[in-house]
Amino acid sequence: MAPDLLSVRDLTVGFATENGIARVLDHVSFAMRPGEIMGLVGESGCGKTTLARAILGVLPESAGIDSGSITFGTTNLLGADTQAIRGRDIAFIPQDPFGSFSPLFTVGDQMAELMRWKSPERAPGERGYKRARRRNDAARIIAALKAVQLPDAERLLRKYPHELSGGQRQRVMIAMALLPEPRLVIADEPTTALDVTIQAQILKLLRELATERGASVLFTTHDLGTAWEICDRITVMYAGQEAETAEVADFFSRPRHPYTAMLLASLPTQGSALKGIPGDVPSPFTPPPGCRFHPRCPRASDACRTSHNETAEPASGHHVRCHHPHLWPAA
Repeated sequence: MAPDLLSVRDLTVGFATENGIARVLDHVSFAMRPGEIMGLVGESGCGKTTLARAILGVLPESAGIDSGSITFGTTNLLGADTQAIRGRDIAFIPQDPFGSFSPLFTVGDQMAELMRWKSPERAPGERGYKRARRRNDAARIIAALKAVQLPDAERLLRKYPHELSGGQRQRVMIAMALLPEPRLVIADEPTTALDVTIQAQILKLLRELATERGASVLFTTHDLGTAWEICDRITVMYAGQEAETAEVADFFSRPRHPYTAMLLASLPTQGSALKGIPGDVPSPFTPPPGCRFHPRCPRASDACRTSHNETAEPASGHHVRCHHPHLWPAA
């Protein structure tokens, strides 16, 4: 098996606030393989976006990494200057594309500026913008817009962001993320602001482009249906801790962590009453010791209340952080 493309180990991140330190990530560990789409699933506030921003190196000044490591290939992203990697080898698709564009410049100007610094043809330390590379980069931009199924690309480049629809802006953002030919794309709930029909188109497009170009995708979402549609594997998070990681089919059919099982049971089904998960998500300021889910877990024991269990692998490729996971018969 090929070595992991991305490895996060025991990552702990806290935010300094007026009310004290909010421990948003608590010893999170997970890994991604080359060429896969990994879904990072969880409720709002579980730490998905903070984890994505830690990988990107764009945490706010109020945040601090207390422990852990983030390794991309053989590079420690928490070590030396990694600006050359972020933006080229690691790209980002935001939740709100409109807020990521400057309203003062055309789409073409902004895509050209990206390629000036992040083009695959740009040599390390290269100064200036040679005419031959500029011409090649312009051709790459047109090809990228056509790849994301935007017709009349030359005309679109002359438009300003506000002149595009939400779906068009998100397609342009996907094109910009893929232009530097990254090895990893981090997509932070990229379909949340779109209507259902456009969501389906964007998901299909992102899946096809990632497969064609061999890029891995870290896809954060709170929508399990979206995760089922696009992901190869899923990691579910709860209150700043990763609970479970599994292949998508195994995740939905044979959940191991009690939180995952209760989360899937709460999905609405025809003819059944709605089910919830009793209790409340703990505060990041005063989290419970041990497993953060134990105050709501029907399987909790004294061990769950006092210690954070190490990741176990009760089935091949299925990892869970739980003292008392659900044990299914062999498939």
